[in-house]
Amino acid sequence: MKKVLLTGFEPFLDNLINPTEDIVQALHQENLNGWEIIGEVIPVDFHLAGEHLVENIHKVQPSAIISLGLAAGRNRITPERIAINCNEGPKDNQGYKPDGEKIIDDGPDGYFSTLPIKTMVKELENNGIPAKISNTAGAYVCNHVMYRALHEIQQKKLDITSGFIHIPASHKLALTNAVPSFAQKDLQRAVEICIGCLDYAN
Repeated sequence: MKKVLLTGFEPFLDNLINPTEDIVQALHQENLNGWEIIGEVIPVDFHLAGEHLVENIHKVQPSAIISLGLAAGRNRITPERIAINCNEGPKDNQGYKPDGEKIIDDGPDGYFSTLPIKTMVKELENNGIPAKISNTAGAYVCNHVMYRALHEIQQKKLDITSGFIHIPASHKLALTNAVPSFAQKDLQRAVEICIGCLDYAN
């Protein structure tokens, strides 16, 4: 059975919970459409997040990687098109605040997702879940993780499809943060639909 490495993040900034953490833990070791899901929670730490992910790529040896991140304020599921070679944003969970530094000094300016993002958006919409391709993953730890995974795959010539999907807040998170939100079960269902699209070409 093929493996998909599904990653999420711990809570960060003023978000007391992170719905991606719950999704990853709920789906860990589940089987879906011929894919065994291996869930992993990544620290919101510029110095550790990428290393943690790369270690798991080689440990799990997946055929696909879907990294999830919280985009509180967005009102739909947004597969990301591109990761850029830049760290910038508010402080991470260890208090580090980068100021436009490169993720990989001699790395390319960006990497495009190799996930079937158009198919994912179409299938989400067919299931009544609002979705849209996003052209910016920002420059925070989410973008960092997407870039590091794609860079490792490129450098090591690994046969792995990889990319990143941002999800909106859950209703529970929105209780303390007035933003658009989904039921947690609907967020999880959206991720399951995306996993079900992995066998399709973009």
